[in-house]
Amino acid sequence: MRGISVLTFGSQWDKLLTQKVRGLSVEIKAIRGFNDILPDEIGKWQFAEETAREVFEGFGFSEIRIPILERTELFSRGIGEATDIVEKEMYTFVDRSGNSLTLRPEATASIARAYLEHQLYTFDPVAKLYCIGPMFRYERPQKGRYRQFYQIDAEVFGVENPVVDAEVIIMLIHFLKRVGFENLELQINTLGDQTCWPKYREELKRFLTSKSFQLCEDCQRRLQTNPLRIFDCKVETCQEAITNAPKVSDFICSECQKHFDLVKKYLETAGLQYILNPRMVRGLDYYTRTAFEVVSYQLGSQNAVAGGGRYDNLFQEIGGLEIPGIGFAIGMERLVSLLPRDKEFISYPHLFVAALGQEPSKEAYRIVNQLHLEGIRAELDYEGKSLKSQMRRADKLKARYVLILGEDELKRGKAALRNMETKSQEEISINNIFTVLKDKVKELKGKNRH
Repeated sequence: MRGISVLTFGSQWDKLLTQKVRGLSVEIKAIRGFNDILPDEIGKWQFAEETAREVFEGFGFSEIRIPILERTELFSRGIGEATDIVEKEMYTFVDRSGNSLTLRPEATASIARAYLEHQLYTFDPVAKLYCIGPMFRYERPQKGRYRQFYQIDAEVFGVENPVVDAEVIIMLIHFLKRVGFENLELQINTLGDQTCWPKYREELKRFLTSKSFQLCEDCQRRLQTNPLRIFDCKVETCQEAITNAPKVSDFICSECQKHFDLVKKYLETAGLQYILNPRMVRGLDYYTRTAFEVVSYQLGSQNAVAGGGRYDNLFQEIGGLEIPGIGFAIGMERLVSLLPRDKEFISYPHLFVAALGQEPSKEAYRIVNQLHLEGIRAELDYEGKSLKSQMRRADKLKARYVLILGEDELKRGKAALRNMETKSQEEISINNIFTVLKDKVKELKGKNRH
């Protein structure tokens, strides 16, 4: 690149990359709130993603991959213009053609857009879809909440029957237990629908207007645009203001109440315990009727692991069709931070090949390449170091076995295989090496499963 030189130091690339700009050395760092997921962390992420795929597909869901960039109106119409996400948190810009584009702040609206655009309902009106990927919101970064964050989303379109509400919740709880969570609490509520909302919002606005002096600046604005959002505010004075506020459950129409009663019945039939939380609301305008959160008390004040609900109005807002929907989202950062610490998530080499001499190094290269093709994770020394140095590196990499090849061993058609855990060592025939190593790795994988 003209005018810019990139300098690297050390044969192992073990120092910072430095960009030299106009004679000044400047360290390039990630953007605030945008985090790297390093190799020693990625095992937890892969475990959660693989478990999600296995569980969700067992419940009949199919994976969908959606763009990270959408037209802004998808979110302003679908999520709601008066929500904090649309008003303050979206990454929005105008492209060279004059289109307003937004990095997706959540996945549900995008999945719904794909369902409509590709007319998936013509194949089967019922669609069970899940998505794993990054979302983007401009908010103050804190532990477990970042500007680029990852979610697992699951959505069901085309079913109004409350049995699917229970099915989605059961799947969520089953997934969380599969990844290792134990002390979970399911909280549920009903938000009503267009029939219930007008009278409730009128009563709520009247009550909160009398408490407006206690509300923060954001909540005073919410009072005029969408008073329900005040329930989401974490400011202490706002929480005090809503202590005796009217509950949405007191304004629920008979149809919504019937739907909610059936949801509770189906959960009880499945043996799932729940707690009614009449203060629970969702942060997006498209939610109706059933709302739920799963809480873990390992997280302190930020204790929600996952949340979701029914959104029977979303498709009308973005496509003009009456299609019911329900789903949930799981924040990956919080999820992986709470995974069991006694489980091993890092993938270590099955084998390290330590070679001493030119011919043994050639044989080590041949062996390692063959092992890679057999799906065995093997490493070797590239720099002709001493056996002591190679053993030190094998130990640092936490290789389970080390295959030692020297000139004398090679002449005899033998190699030494060392178990790095027990420190025991055996001599094996090079002609039989792949069979022995594959058996050893198979045994290792069997232990890891247990």
